Amino acid sequence: MAEDVARDSMEYDVVIVGAGPAGLGAAIRLKQLAQAAGTEVSVAVLEKGSEVGAHILSGAVIDPKALNELFPNWKELGAPLETAVTKDKFLVLGEQGELPLPMFAMPPFMHNHGCYIASLGNLSRWLAGQAEALGVEIYPGFAASDLTWREDGSVKGVVVGVVGIAKDGHHKPDYQPGMELNGKYVFIAEGVRGSLAKVIQAKFNLCADSQPQKFGLGIKELWQVPAANFQPGLVQHTTGWPLDMNTSGGSFMYHFGDNYVSIGYVVHLNYKNPYISPFDEFQRFKHHPSVKPYLMGGTRIAYGARAITSGGQQSVPKLSFPGGVLIGCSAGFVNVPRIKGSHNAMKTGMLAAEAAFKAMAAGRAGDELVEYEAAYKKSWVARELKLVRNAKPLLVKFGTVIGGALGMFDMWCTSLLGGFSFFGTLKHGKSDSESTGLAKDYKPIVYPKPDGVLSFDKLSSVFLSSTNHEEDQPAHLKLKDPRVPIEINLPRYGEPARLYCPAGVYEVLYDEAGQNPRFQINAQNCVHCKTCDIKDPSQNIVWTTPEGGGGPNYPNM
Repeated sequence: MAEDVARDSMEYDVVIVGAGPAGLGAAIRLKQLAQAAGTEVSVAVLEKGSEVGAHILSGAVIDPKALNELFPNWKELGAPLETAVTKDKFLVLGEQGELPLPMFAMPPFMHNHGCYIASLGNLSRWLAGQAEALGVEIYPGFAASDLTWREDGSVKGVVVGVVGIAKDGHHKPDYQPGMELNGKYVFIAEGVRGSLAKVIQAKFNLCADSQPQKFGLGIKELWQVPAANFQPGLVQHTTGWPLDMNTSGGSFMYHFGDNYVSIGYVVHLNYKNPYISPFDEFQRFKHHPSVKPYLMGGTRIAYGARAITSGGQQSVPKLSFPGGVLIGCSAGFVNVPRIKGSHNAMKTGMLAAEAAFKAMAAGRAGDELVEYEAAYKKSWVARELKLVRNAKPLLVKFGTVIGGALGMFDMWCTSLLGGFSFFGTLKHGKSDSESTGLAKDYKPIVYPKPDGVLSFDKLSSVFLSSTNHEEDQPAHLKLKDPRVPIEINLPRYGEPARLYCPAGVYEVLYDEAGQNPRFQINAQNCVHCKTCDIKDPSQNIVWTTPEGGGGPNYPNM
């Protein structure tokens, strides 16, 4: 809960935390509804990044379904969806070869016809411009670090703009206690594994009737390649090598814009082998004969990483709580087989906006917007997630080959039989942290050294993310117990934080004799992917928001 500190406050009808597709979609829809009704509604959107889009990272092949509803004339308005998908490829990779899977063997909803390759960050920047034109107040560089509460226990608002606290806790000359932004309703649109969403889910027991949320780690690079390598509109996905058949994940490669190639790898975080380094798996993947020719002669211009929700329908928590709602990836609406979620995020923001607008018109405030959850359950978002609900559990249970085949069979059944599955609805079971195996049961993986042409080290990659934090501030990566990394995680799991982190934040250092290990946190490197908060087997690392504006500054990502 918020500290007992005297702060100024501002009042709004709706306060939205997060300027991604969900938050901006909600803000725009609220203003559209008010405009149509001839009334006023005040909306504030808070963004912890230095600008809108600075922390947005996605593949991205964008399904314009929700955008079509929000702005039917988005093409005339100049939305940056400029490269239509022209070719779909799906490959199963071996170490040196490939097996193409025919697209006709996949259910129609798996095809990308009608979708666009684009930068989701740039789309968010465009949405922000549309929102501001409608009168939405957007505050970039303002991290929502805490919640405020009404006397009845409902969420009242958030605390933003706390700056000037030194590492040792004393107040520096530029200290500001922040201010309260309070609303009739608060929309939590922080994205994956948001710190406020975690507090709210725990306080109101929102996950009581859902399966544990599941996650993947997506690592992405943006390249600019020679014209001879460029195929505008090409979408290529792969599974298989370099991961083994019991570790779920796969790659994406999209050609768009000015000879840009968006390439990345997703590793599902329920992997067992604690010696896996998703970053290094991605780096060696780029050397595969089916990938290398596209990148040779090109220039890597950006890098980033982000956790992705992958639990699907089974893991969606209760969406409303006293005083607000969870929207977008704060709740987890990603369609894992399609590798898409921005359209679902935007639509849930719009549904929440419609529920809140009706409630405020009826004089309500601070209660539960149960109408939002009811609308979600009737929406095309819920129908879409229902069709693919068993794909992830089948992969986990049976592995890439058998699980993938069963998943494809199941999706054909659900698409043809109105959502019916012969498997029913499978459960996820363990959380991703609980899935981590013991170090003694696995051998360390020796990854190839980066060549500086196709593959690179973590620190040079972080440099391309333009990540920066105010150095003299309390570490935003907090250990519940500082003894756990060395006394528990190192002997039991080999301290996997040093491997799963894609930014070199965590290290185990030794003295000159190779003795006396100590755990070091390089918080300055953090790209805000949240993997540590998710995958730490002891659940000892807590990700919190640093000062506003800190973190990556992604261009065109």
